[in-house]
Amino acid sequence: MIRTGRRVYKAFQGEILPVPWRLISFLFAVFLFLFPLITIQPYVLRILIFTCIYAIFAVSWDLLAGYAGQTSLGHSLFFGISAYTAALLNLNFGIKPWLTIPCGAIAGTVGGLILCIPALRLRGIYFTLTTIAFPLILIGVVHTFPKVTGGELGLYTLTPLSSSRLSSYYVCLVVALASILAMWKLSDGKSKIVRTGLILQAIREDEIAARTLAINTIAFKIVVFSVSGFFAGIAGGLYAHTMRVVGTSTLELGNSLQPILWTLFGGICSIHGPILGTVFLYPLTEFLRIIPKFRLLIFALVMVFIVLFMPEGLGVWIRNKLEKECPRCKLVNASWRRHCRACGAPIHLER
Repeated sequence: MIRTGRRVYKAFQGEILPVPWRLISFLFAVFLFLFPLITIQPYVLRILIFTCIYAIFAVSWDLLAGYAGQTSLGHSLFFGISAYTAALLNLNFGIKPWLTIPCGAIAGTVGGLILCIPALRLRGIYFTLTTIAFPLILIGVVHTFPKVTGGELGLYTLTPLSSSRLSSYYVCLVVALASILAMWKLSDGKSKIVRTGLILQAIREDEIAARTLAINTIAFKIVVFSVSGFFAGIAGGLYAHTMRVVGTSTLELGNSLQPILWTLFGGICSIHGPILGTVFLYPLTEFLRIIPKFRLLIFALVMVFIVLFMPEGLGVWIRNKLEKECPRCKLVNASWRRHCRACGAPIHLER
């Protein structure tokens, strides 16, 4: 136990403290854990709960589109199929949320495998347009069997995630942090343990060149679709038991566009980008309900501002201001350092 604690402390001291953006992320996670000490108002906790859920959803889309280059407009398929699976298991068989949510995640994984089929043959815009059809097909299935799926009314009176909103908040927060850390590790191109991040980026940049390097692109596409579907499924299961109602809105195109907007706002191909976009935009849209006439206008102006002045995303823009890469060893350093913390090489002030 003492050795493990020392290893964790050394990793924290060497990988988090010297890197500003990681330190900010760590402090923000600590702040979220301590937030109930500030207020436990049900509405505020509700916003934070859905922010955690949608953060998982947005990062899962970024893993698929940003890192693997498989731009999908049907990501709500994973979310919706998981929500319906969790709801049906809970209502028909009385299974508790702690088991229906993993089952929903497995259903999301199956959805990922289904969506992967056209990805093996289609490229670019053709694949993107094809993905729209899958959630629409599932909506048709929902309307065809209303006795099972609830039809237009949906499924309701699900078992709540926990006995209180505060405990639901901590459950969603812990699951979100664990899911995001797992996806970050899978997408990290500099990881010495898991090399999927580097391979996925190679497939995104040039799939033909990746094949010439003996990379099994088909196998890795299947993996990334399955993983993305799994974590989007976790978000869908959490959503079902938090809302306690599941309808076709979980499968609509608007639900697929939300993680795209959040990711583009924060910065695509960066795990922190979708998180920042969700943390900023979702509470903003909720608080703007007090002025419904100007809600969409303000949201559109914010998005236009980011696209014009920070085309890579707000999160990437902030990270570039706080960090810079060593020209010799490529290690990330704080922008105010003059020499690399590892190799001691001088770091140019100009990026």
